[in-house]
Amino acid sequence: MTVLKLNELKKELKELDQKQLIQLVSELYKVNKDVQHYLSNKFGGEAAILELYEKTKEKVTDEFFPKRGFGKLRLAEAKKAISNFKKLSSDAVKTIDLMLYYVEIGTEFTHTYGDIDARFYDSMNSMYDKVITECNKNEEYYQLFKDRLYAVVEDSQDIGWGYHDVLCGSYYALNWLEEE
Repeated sequence: MTVLKLNELKKELKELDQKQLIQLVSELYKVNKDVQHYLSNKFGGEAAILELYEKTKEKVTDEFFPKRGFGKLRLAEAKKAISNFKKLSSDAVKTIDLMLYYVEIGTEFTHTYGDIDARFYDSMNSMYDKVITECNKNEEYYQLFKDRLYAVVEDSQDIGWGYHDVLCGSYYALNWLEEE
């Protein structure tokens, strides 16, 4: 099967009348959860985005601390949930919040269950670096998250695998620290 290119899709869509477009979008809505979330956010506004945010945060939490049993630590699933939120909502602040939450809950998991492995900490460090990168681009983001960014560094002090050292290096690379 050949995938339709975007310009070919646009050409095809221009041939449809409004009723046919509505029918097509309705069919997409019925068969694809991502389309449902995207359109709900597009037309539902802040309430829909907040609901998606809460569901995403719950998915991330469940990978570490589910309501029952032990966390499965499927880090890829947690990161995928955050990535999907970003695509579906385009809400930068809530996306950064979820990314930082991922690192916070990973750090909490380590304090609860003990040291994990290098792959785990590499994932935490990578996500923290992404948060730092976003905060370096926009001082408003830094102002919103500065206390939590520092708290993660503080909370990581007794964790092995060089986790604390890498977080420190990332934290002290923040552009805005010099100005305070």
